[in-house]
Amino acid sequence: MRTLVVNSGEIAHMSHGDSSKPLIGEEMGDKDLNIYSEGLGILVEDGVILSIRDSEELISEYAPSWDRNSEKIGDMNIIDAKGGAIVPGFVDSHTHLIWGGDRSNEMALRQRGLSYSDISKLGGGISKTVEATRRLSIQELVDIGVQRASNALRMGTTTMEAKSGYGLSTESELKLLEATERVNRISVCDIQATWLGAHDVPKQNNKEEYIEELISKQLPMVVEQGIAVWADVFCEPGWFTVDDTIEIITASKNVGLGSRIHADEFLDSGGLGIAAELGSISADHVAKSDDDSRAKAHDSGVMQTFLPGTQYVMGMDEFPPMKKCVENSWAFSIASDFNPNCNTISMPFVGSLATHRCGIDPITALAASTRNPSTTLKNHENKSYGVISENNPASFNILNSKKVESWCQSPGMNPISKTLANGNIVKHI
Repeated sequence: MRTLVVNSGEIAHMSHGDSSKPLIGEEMGDKDLNIYSEGLGILVEDGVILSIRDSEELISEYAPSWDRNSEKIGDMNIIDAKGGAIVPGFVDSHTHLIWGGDRSNEMALRQRGLSYSDISKLGGGISKTVEATRRLSIQELVDIGVQRASNALRMGTTTMEAKSGYGLSTESELKLLEATERVNRISVCDIQATWLGAHDVPKQNNKEEYIEELISKQLPMVVEQGIAVWADVFCEPGWFTVDDTIEIITASKNVGLGSRIHADEFLDSGGLGIAAELGSISADHVAKSDDDSRAKAHDSGVMQTFLPGTQYVMGMDEFPPMKKCVENSWAFSIASDFNPNCNTISMPFVGSLATHRCGIDPITALAASTRNPSTTLKNHENKSYGVISENNPASFNILNSKKVESWCQSPGMNPISKTLANGNIVKHI
């Protein structure tokens, strides 16, 4: 099946240099390096971009008899972008996609001065979601995941990472991973799974007992199941220490799982530096990490993944230091951190926070939402997500504006008119 997109506005191809590596520093926001001028078209076949050329050239070669008011010619779809800018499909590299229950009441608790840790000790937080999630059947979990993946697609996300972590038992964690894989088979969004058994300690265990269960029971069965690509640990005082994290991630690494780590969300506990030592592909949150750890992470190939939605919903004044990362040419990404406490799956909103609260420009924020997180995920058949280039997946968004910068400048509204995910047309207006 072919699809021809014509009459584009600007195209943010984001493919400058070696697209298997992240953009860093000033090159992240360089329009000359990363954006084509208007008037081009994109030819897609079997989910892959075949050609990016002048629209009239493509029309003349592939659709010479096209009626300009028609959306098809023969078995080929034709999309008239009508001057709309085109950006890569967003790559959301940190989500907690599947869980049950409702924690909306925690906003009032935070406004009374209770911390995240305080709420957890009162029976809220992760443990409350675990109780609700465990009660759901696998089909109920799949239905929830499909709906949320559809919402993400409508907001332009075409690739995402999805963590388990709301089961906290071998049976429930395996069930969450199985549900994630089923959602991946149903949805045209590419969804890649992470095992987050070390999200919290279940009420019925002490931490030492649970770590033993994680390593000796959960981990072998997760590997046997074959769905999770990575292991993750909530490395934060009050949850899992640096030493706990080293133990769990090392055991995971020894059986072939890569790692992604929650670290330094509330204070600097050295988690980002440990991620560098362990060879993790990504360390996420990292709002409180020190500069030495940031430099060490960059030199070790660890992506700093900032989650500004977390600071937003927690009512924090201090947002992640993205400008400092640009100034020092440290690689970084941004992601939604979709979860019961940060209930947004919109990457355009995350981009708005990055620009309006963290002070980076929209093109830099786009690099951090597309190409950079793609380098931390499993790109199939040596093809790169997060870029728009020939021989790579046809996953991109047509915007309502002619300008690429508009992708993150309308918080509360969807800036996208149409989305293609691996060549599948998933959004029409």
